[in-house]
Parts: sequence; C-alpha cells; structure tokens
Amino acid sequence: MEKLSNPQRTIEVIKKYEFCFQKKFGQNFLIDGHVLDKIIAGAGVTKDDMVLEIGPGIGTMTQYLAEAAGKVVAVEIDRNLLPILQETLSDYDNVKVIHADVLSLDLEKLVQEDGGRPIKVVANLPYYITTPIIMALFEQHVPLANVTVMVQKEVAARMKSGPGSKDYGALSLAVQYYAEPYIVANVPCNCFMPRPN
Repeated sequence: MEKLSNPQRTIEVIKKYEFCFQKKFGQNFLIDGHVLDKIIAGAGVTKDDMVLEIGPGIGTMTQYLAEAAGKVVAVEIDRNLLPILQETLSDYDNVKVIHADVLSLDLEKLVQEDGGRPIKVVANLPYYITTPIIMALFEQHVPLANVTVMVQKEVAARMKSGPGSKDYGALSLAVQYYAEPYIVANVPCNCFMPRPN
C-alpha cells in the first residue's frame, strides 16, 4: 500500500471516505515523509518498543511507527476516522487502534498488558489539548521511556524556557520536573493538510 505521506494518497483517502476535518479535534494531518522520519528518529523507536500514538488521524505517522516499532497502540477520539484507519493500517499486524479519549484511558493497564516495560509516546497534538495530555502522561506515573510530541512552536518554547524568561510558567516547570525537553525539528505549515494558521 502506498504511504499516506504522499499528499495525493492523503487526498484520495479523504475523498473516498468523504472525511470532513473537525475543528473541535484540531485535525491537521502530517504529509511529509522527511518530517516523519525525523520524528521516528527523535523518539528513538526500535523493534523492542511499544509506542503509544495519540491521535493517529488517518494513520500517516502510524504507518511509519509500525515499521519501526514492535507494537503500536493508536488512540483516536474521532469515530469517523476508525474505518479509514482500518483500511490504511490493514498491512500492519503490530498496530492496535483504540477508539477513546486518551485523557480517560487507563494507561497503566495498557502498559501492564505489554509487560510493564516503559513505553514511548509519539503524537501530533492539537493546540487546545496539548497541556492536559502532557500533564496526564506525567501525572499518571506510567513508565515512559520518552515522549515525542509535535506541538505549536510557541508551546515548545514554553516547555524549554527557564526561570526568569517571559515564556516560563507552569507548563515549563512541570515538563522540566519530569523530563528534559529538547526540540527535534521545526516543521513548516506546508507539511500539513489542511495547513494550520
């Protein structure tokens, strides 16, 4: 099956299923293979890993994760994407799609089902829910090897900023308490469909 990182393939799938982007879910699908390769490399995904992907969309990054990881659990809140994911991920037997809101999911149970080993989290997070998801991941005390998230540039700057800077705040403090944040890549808006503002 042709990869979804080909924009034409993404358009075909969206048209076939008559999919409408939902503003309430902040849906912007990544369509650049080079960026996807950088994310997978930045997360250090190997065949030994279980990866939790939050918001797989139509499965573009999921395809890349499935090829790199031992197991991928993709959590999607939008019911309309489930039939699309069933098609786009049909070639991968190491992917499990769960229809749920990740904020109400028992992540500890998910980790225990995989033997309790630390998991890697990879996600392209919508702006409106970035902080709640990141805080939930840290506060549930699930064993995490790392968390690699695509966020708005300003949010990434906030996560990295130190005391005394204008961007420093609760998010900076929390992220730096639990992790050591760094920026893997800057991604231009033309790498998404539809293009974010």
